[in-house]
Amino acid sequence: MKLVFRKKITYIAMFGLMLNSIGCNEDKFLDVPVTGQLSETQLNSPEGLEGLLIGVYSVLNGRGTEWMGGAENWLWGSIRGGDANKGSDAGDFNSIIPFARHEQNPTNNLTNDKWFSSFEGISRANTVLAGLAASEVMSEDRKVTMAAEARFLRGHFYFELRKIFLNIPWLDETLTQPEIIEVPNTEEVWPNIEADFQFAMNNLPETQAEVGRPNKWAAAVFLARTYMYQDKFNEAKVLYDDIIANGQTSNGLKYGLVENFEDVFRGTNENHQESVFAFQAASNTGSIANTNNGIAMNYPYNTGPAGPGECCGFYQPSFELVNSYRTSADGLPLLDGSYNNAANAVKDDYGILSADPFEPDQGPLDPRLDHSIGRRGIMFLDWQKHPGDDWIRDQGYAGPFTQKKYSYYEADKGIYQDGSSWTPGYHSINFMIMRFSDVLLMAAEAEIEVGSLETAREYVNMVRARAANSFVMDPDTEGPAANYVIGTYDTPWTGQDAARQAVRFERKLELALEGQRFFDLVRWGIADSEMNAYFDYEGTRLQTNLAGAEFTPNQDEYLPIPQEQIDRQQIEGSDGSTSVLIQNPGY
Repeated sequence: MKLVFRKKITYIAMFGLMLNSIGCNEDKFLDVPVTGQLSETQLNSPEGLEGLLIGVYSVLNGRGTEWMGGAENWLWGSIRGGDANKGSDAGDFNSIIPFARHEQNPTNNLTNDKWFSSFEGISRANTVLAGLAASEVMSEDRKVTMAAEARFLRGHFYFELRKIFLNIPWLDETLTQPEIIEVPNTEEVWPNIEADFQFAMNNLPETQAEVGRPNKWAAAVFLARTYMYQDKFNEAKVLYDDIIANGQTSNGLKYGLVENFEDVFRGTNENHQESVFAFQAASNTGSIANTNNGIAMNYPYNTGPAGPGECCGFYQPSFELVNSYRTSADGLPLLDGSYNNAANAVKDDYGILSADPFEPDQGPLDPRLDHSIGRRGIMFLDWQKHPGDDWIRDQGYAGPFTQKKYSYYEADKGIYQDGSSWTPGYHSINFMIMRFSDVLLMAAEAEIEVGSLETAREYVNMVRARAANSFVMDPDTEGPAANYVIGTYDTPWTGQDAARQAVRFERKLELALEGQRFFDLVRWGIADSEMNAYFDYEGTRLQTNLAGAEFTPNQDEYLPIPQEQIDRQQIEGSDGSTSVLIQNPGY
């Protein structure tokens, strides 16, 4: 096992041990101990158990499960929620297309990637917990703390599965292999997830020696989020009150908002006061699996962060999302939905070549637009002004925009960026699975549901006030790159419905392209209306991509159970072989 520390813990799995060199002498060959695996003695040692725990962390980015297994959820949460479309062109990675159109089926291998990756993390956590229970060589205090970390991570992986697949089997450290095969997916797992986060909150320290490990406050945040997904608003509010007043990051920073929105996603500023829990990525370690490999293709196509080659242009923001950043004259969002009207839609260069003249939109805009999305004529970090079509692989298919969050700066090349592989898109900017602005907006939701509208308004205004400090600058004029106008809600909220609408839209703007949108729509019970309205609008702009797409209620809220998993979980029934796992409704 190799651990790399760069003021944070880096997760590198311990399961690829190098084989010892052996000679060709037959007698010596027969006497060589088994190599390439760990002995029971090694595993039960403090070092072995710590290594196994590090192995659980390593799966947070979907390590070893292709592109869609990690916590980024750019397909599962953002593309399926209308933040973006697949991007690139029609022929590349076309197994994504059915999910963008909500036409997924149980045999699509991408569903199995997310299922497998999450259960890999669960399996590793269970191995740690079983080893700790059997260990006689560790102090009880250390065993409890390590168990709390393992249960926090297991809770995270199960949370991912529950919000995506709905009906999942609960497998814990007490089960043997035959028992695991026979566990059905018919029991609700929310109580088990709550129990894992509660144990973690009760037994983790307030700070950690390595910043990548969760502390009690992170566990409290995840427990509160678990309550929110079950509409347990009173229980969530109790936790949020304590978290906002007293919470701190694992390295002891008091929770707060980073002053400039752009700096939230900057490699040189990671593990800041807004980072509640993050995958601690690392570059230039000899393995791109330690980077944020799941988002390596999601950069502008051709030059810039894509490098001198032609990769890759996936994950292109939608017209609808871009239009959402239109503001009124007083800097508030257009909550009535008029942002998609022809008079309000943000001007774009769709169908215009880079060699042809284009002037960016001059109307009032929320500055988070240009921190989140690349559009023509606006600086793309420190690279250059976005040239438009030259950075788009197929504008007619995927639109004129590129994602910007978690892109690396030109100054990061070779430092926070790994150039050792086929694309320069692998980088080590931490991906924040939870950040504090998300906490504030979740807390605002809880306050609304228990009747504290003014506290909710206060939390939303904190997020909006930070956004007002965060302009993208134009290097030619040395002034703001666009007409940025953003204000706070200065009139008291008097009705729950209006307050809900404001908070929900704020989450759309603040957390865009962070894998959240679709799950929010589902838990609010509005995925049907919102997604079909999105398809109606976006399908008129991207007819070759989304025309005719439709969201089916009581089906498309959750992915199908992967057919591969149903086929594997077979038991002998009275009428022959029967699957233990039941398919979700509609599939």
